[in-house]
Amino acid sequence: MSTAPKALGVEVLNASKSFGAFRALDSVSIKVKAGTIHALLGENGAGKSTLVKGLVGYGVLDDGQIAADGREVHITSPRDAQALGIGMVYQHFTLASGLSVEENLLLARGQMPWKINWKGERAALTAFMQRMPFRLPLDAPVATLAAGEKQKLEILKQLYLQQRFLILDEPTSVLTPQEADEVLGLMRELTSRGELTVLMITHKFREVMAYADDVTVLRKGRQVGTSAVANTSRDELAAWMMGTVATHAPKEVPLGGIQKEVPVGNDAPVMAAMTMERVPRKPVDDTAQVRLALRDVSVEDDRGHTAVKHATLSVRAGEILGLAGVSGNGQKELVEALVGQRRVKTGDMQVAGKAYHASREEMTQRRVFAIPEEPLKNACVAAMSVAQNLALRDFDREPLRRGGWWLDRRAVRERAAQLIGEFNVRPPLPERAIGTLSGGNVQRAVLARELGQPVDVLIVANPVFGLDFASVADIHARLMAARDAGAAVLLVSEDLDELLELADRIVVIAEGKLVFETPAARADRTVLGQHMAGHGDAPAHHAAPVETIKEAIG
Repeated sequence: MSTAPKALGVEVLNASKSFGAFRALDSVSIKVKAGTIHALLGENGAGKSTLVKGLVGYGVLDDGQIAADGREVHITSPRDAQALGIGMVYQHFTLASGLSVEENLLLARGQMPWKINWKGERAALTAFMQRMPFRLPLDAPVATLAAGEKQKLEILKQLYLQQRFLILDEPTSVLTPQEADEVLGLMRELTSRGELTVLMITHKFREVMAYADDVTVLRKGRQVGTSAVANTSRDELAAWMMGTVATHAPKEVPLGGIQKEVPVGNDAPVMAAMTMERVPRKPVDDTAQVRLALRDVSVEDDRGHTAVKHATLSVRAGEILGLAGVSGNGQKELVEALVGQRRVKTGDMQVAGKAYHASREEMTQRRVFAIPEEPLKNACVAAMSVAQNLALRDFDREPLRRGGWWLDRRAVRERAAQLIGEFNVRPPLPERAIGTLSGGNVQRAVLARELGQPVDVLIVANPVFGLDFASVADIHARLMAARDAGAAVLLVSEDLDELLELADRIVVIAEGKLVFETPAARADRTVLGQHMAGHGDAPAHHAAPVETIKEAIG
């Protein structure tokens, strides 16, 4: 523990990984040079997590090679990764909150003697802290630490284990801007000193441009761009993420002295996605009723910071409004406010011209339904049966409840069997625990519950994340059918292809503000990407004035 480690360089060549028929990673190659910060960009589902799990031993790659300091290695378990000096700081803290900083550092070692020499350990940890560019009091309880301090402790754990290559998964997602700059500045210092190499998964262009040396962009499991940060721009990175341009990805990547061809981003699968055609349909009736309206709505996040800032929008009957934005810009908090999981700080919401506070009674009366992100986590009870989950909306009303108090289990099962058939849930077993179903079938079951009755307003968040192509096509068709039946649909998605395919209008959210609006049929990917990247000065030739929206909602 007395000498500083030497930064580790890592290369991955032609990495591939499949989950059944789903190709999560397709021939991806990346070179992370020793003593640098390499940013890894991509929307949810792009393959970032699959790639880094292969590096830390939690998901062995199906194909591909990994080299550390120019030598081919095999990583089949977390122990293999740790032996090489590869560690990871996860997006969500893995600390024991009831213990002190000192105790958390000791626990990171994994194996401890039956009797701890606290005096010796304290001396060693004190010396360790003296060498670090940032320090925490050893006796401080973790529960009393701020989020930025907890993130520093997660990093200190890896440095204490003398890791030489550190993967940071969204390292600033829970930090204030000031905390984020401090943590990334410390990473910059360690890499500049040659003591550490960092692979940083992020969604934030500003942090890439300010702190990273190199950047790689993944899209739908494929590598679509690699560049030195000095040779690219936020606009180009946004375009790569959205699938609009060819890339700088090198055609030859060395591994152990061998030159091999690797695919670049402008190949057939990516081009096919770029040229996706929108579904032909009738235009929206501009005189149709405004079913969902927000006026100057602000919402706070879990830490009391304003995540949604004075949002004003409207959705008409028979319309899909797409909300585009890079993850973490307030979409989650907005959806939670709309479905009653988070309070609105300021402003007001309306459904069909009447005040709306997202209570269960109001959602039932106004026929407001929702399909949240990660449905098994946010819309289901995994241990309960499919039939029971399908009854969660109306178990206390006829025909499922009779005599004012009796739950008619036969009616629950019969209605479930009907919905399972209509929405093609597999296997077609009402009594089966919903947590045992595949992701696509869980989503179909949630769709069956939410769309199995007349719908006036439908709120949908990332509905096809991680699903196979057949499930994606089926779910998209269901959303279109709801729109064509007269529902007002708010579709929140981090997949621009999905929004361009389904939406009638697209609104962009950046840093909690609605910054841009355009009819989807005339949408310009480059302009959308600029606004998603936070460029308020991008051409706004399709933007609708906020005053116009306010007039529409009365």
